[in-house]
Amino acid sequence: MTSNFKIFRSKNFTADRAWGAESVANLNGTTVRLHWTDKPYRWHTNDGEEIFAVLGGEVQMHYREQDEEKITLLNAGDIFYAGIGCEHVAHPVGEARILVIEKEGSI
Repeated sequence: MTSNFKIFRSKNFTADRAWGAESVANLNGTTVRLHWTDKPYRWHTNDGEEIFAVLGGEVQMHYREQDEEKITLLNAGDIFYAGIGCEHVAHPVGEARILVIEKEGSI
């Protein structure tokens, strides 16, 4: 009989490349993934909503609001919500572990 649960130890998670991920779950087309990174992502706009929860480390979240770039520092425990059309990019400060919840196939 197989188990219907799994435990993820985010503080120990690493990847072989920046933004490497482990899939936690797919909830009817919504992916939940644990990411590790030590490098920025790239400016992008998701075609769906995104939840970005910092589990370890710090992340400078850059986002555009009315064509003006803004930056906020996210610490472990902080959550950034990016609605449809929110242009953003994450810049970790050193290593960071992030839980990302978004529509399957989003970038």
